[in-house]
Amino acid sequence: MKFRFGACVLDIDSRQVLRAGRDVHLSPKAFELLGLLVDRRPSALSKADLHEHIWPSTYVSDDSLAKLITEIRHGIGDDARDARLVRTVHGFGYAFTDAVEEIRGAEPTEALSLRCWLRWEGQELLIQKHRIVIGRDPGADVQLESPRISRHHAQIVIDGPRALIEDLGSKNGTFVRDERIMTPTPLTHGDEIRVGPFVLTFRAMSVSPTTETEVDSA
Repeated sequence: MKFRFGACVLDIDSRQVLRAGRDVHLSPKAFELLGLLVDRRPSALSKADLHEHIWPSTYVSDDSLAKLITEIRHGIGDDARDARLVRTVHGFGYAFTDAVEEIRGAEPTEALSLRCWLRWEGQELLIQKHRIVIGRDPGADVQLESPRISRHHAQIVIDGPRALIEDLGSKNGTFVRDERIMTPTPLTHGDEIRVGPFVLTFRAMSVSPTTETEVDSA
């Protein structure tokens, strides 16, 4: 079973976490805790319940649980001061965001029906995956170096004949057609995406077995 949240994919069966396409190392207990929180989302789990699941019939201090939460947050790119994924329920326990997508089967093949690419500052990237991440993190598909760029700033998802852009909780926001986006927003051919000091131009072409046609931005 696989789940997608933020810039991460959690694969329960293979016991693997990927962040922006790169493997994230979590200790066995941290992985078990992450899987439990994701499975019970968005319900808050008490510290007592978490202790019983992670360390059954064994006494450990609350500090051990807090260390696992810190390890998880560091691995998946969450921030305790502005938590978007792992929420602290003060005086009780922890909860995971409900913004989780369960991945069933392989990545959608219909994404190939739209050919897309980005252009910025003399560079060009052909989007060859269902989903790409824009950010400052070295593992981002589009890595942009600026203190005004979050590590995982935004993502573009190709969904059949559509392309959507979503802000990933960045501090300075993502702008499309000079408007800050608050929800996943459709992209059309020629749209300008502004993140920090960078402007990226989105280009799109619908693909069929015999023809390729630019997607009109109108």
